[in-house]
Amino acid sequence: MSSPLARAAGPIALVAGLTFAAMDVARLLATDWSVDRLARMQQTPFIVANALYFVVFIGLVLALVAVYMRYAESAGALGVVAFCAALIGTMDMAGNMWFDGFAAPWIAATAPEAILAGGSGVLAIGGFSSYVLFALGWIVFGIAGWRARMLPGWAAVVFVIAGLLGYNAGLPPYGIPIGLAMAALGWWIMRSSRASAGQRQPLGTTERRPAD
Repeated sequence: MSSPLARAAGPIALVAGLTFAAMDVARLLATDWSVDRLARMQQTPFIVANALYFVVFIGLVLALVAVYMRYAESAGALGVVAFCAALIGTMDMAGNMWFDGFAAPWIAATAPEAILAGGSGVLAIGGFSSYVLFALGWIVFGIAGWRARMLPGWAAVVFVIAGLLGYNAGLPPYGIPIGLAMAALGWWIMRSSRASAGQRQPLGTTERRPAD
């Protein structure tokens, strides 16, 4: 693990996952379901929460890259499949969330008829692809990651379930499971690293200080 990113995979995954889940909770709290969609998209708390939701997708991608880099040498071809599937799905959904966070509020204010008309054509295809690829990406990550021995069995199950729920990750609170799954993986990596370090250090020995 010559890369600092690979060495810090545990803390990065833990922080990124918790932040992702917390931001989806914030989106849920900021959403006023008592008003129609057009009015909701122009409310400041909703706009801010959705913009920040895109930002935490960046952290999720960084965590995914760090985790893969940590196990890349031993994960083999299946590890590449797991990584690429999750990366493609997450990037596609991140683009969707960028649109919701930055473009949609402007469209709602300047061309509300476009919002009321709903998406069609290539816009509908693009939106639908993000939901499907995000869900499939994390499902494949869980299964292939376990087969490649990047993930323990419990983490594989958690990511598969989170991927299934993540089909609706564009709406809160369905992004929370992915965030918590990544945070749990980060905690496991940190715990495993401490255990490995303890095994390398013989019992009853102390670390010697460099000579003055």
